[in-house]
Amino acid sequence: MSFKILAINPGSTSTKIAVYNDENPAFVKSIEHPIDELSKFNSLFEQFDIRMKYVLQAIEENGVKPIELSAVVGRGGLLSPLKPGGYLVNQAMVDALGSPDTRAHESNLGAPIAYSIARPLGIPAYIYDAVGSDELNDVARITGIPEIIRESFCHVLNTKATSRKVAEKLGSTYESMNFIVAHIGGGISISAHEKGRIIDVITADAGPFSPERSGSVPLGYIVDICYSGEYKTKKELMTKLNKNSGLKGLLGTNDCREIERRIASRDKKAKAVYDAQAYQIAKGIGEMTPPLCGIVDAVILTGGMAHSEYITKEVTRLVGYLGKVVVMPGENEMEALSLGALRILKGEEGYSEYGV
Repeated sequence: MSFKILAINPGSTSTKIAVYNDENPAFVKSIEHPIDELSKFNSLFEQFDIRMKYVLQAIEENGVKPIELSAVVGRGGLLSPLKPGGYLVNQAMVDALGSPDTRAHESNLGAPIAYSIARPLGIPAYIYDAVGSDELNDVARITGIPEIIRESFCHVLNTKATSRKVAEKLGSTYESMNFIVAHIGGGISISAHEKGRIIDVITADAGPFSPERSGSVPLGYIVDICYSGEYKTKKELMTKLNKNSGLKGLLGTNDCREIERRIASRDKKAKAVYDAQAYQIAKGIGEMTPPLCGIVDAVILTGGMAHSEYITKEVTRLVGYLGKVVVMPGENEMEALSLGALRILKGEEGYSEYGV
């Protein structure tokens, strides 16, 4: 029996979709959302209708009839704690993702869109390896502030999928190897994978700066900014930290290609900042060594920025002492979502149900 699966991955300025016939992609498309279009909405969930419309439009334009679908799978959001792997989307999950108590993130729209398409068709909707999947060792949860417990928000979907591919290339399995995986893209997270489990992470706001995000900054400076009077609302400050910092804040652009052109033209500031980007990524990788007791089968560099030979060469130079460094550019998220759902449909994996 063959299966046709629609995968949906909402991002900050795009909604990526794909339709897979079993393991084979029928089409993959990135629907771009202009910033001025999304800025009209006051909240994330107000974007639901327009994103849903574009998804349905795209599958129709590519000759896919909804009635042909076997399942719909969406990017998992920031619900926590979840287990890795598949979850059947239910109304309880949709309600929780829309709750003001759940941290806002574009991936939170993945399950509701998938559910809204799948439910009238009488087919299952899933999420797979959600952002909020949490396998941290207990010792990694403790912070110096009693009210704050660390959670495992990272690029679970891509890092696990990429780790499986690397393990296969090395003639082994993900469940029998140790990796440090740096997802370096619009957001940067670094995770320690011990025999199939993510046991510790550096989240996107707690490590290296990225093309638009500030990354980790000494707390005293943040407290000073909060009370400076320059930012009147939490939203203004979060926009500063998550949209107008990092490479964009330092160099006025988040485009790595533009920065590398400047470096080629002997722009000293561009080189200093870009070297600092690589340096901070390498530091983060080093920080994930103790959780694995130094037993590291490979360091993996993945995500959009891994296309940059400049960055990957510099990071490799700095962390090469750990052993093998494998560069796997790009994101395997659409494939990972689709193949995860396929394994569930084939009965090769089970799934959980939120709230049950």
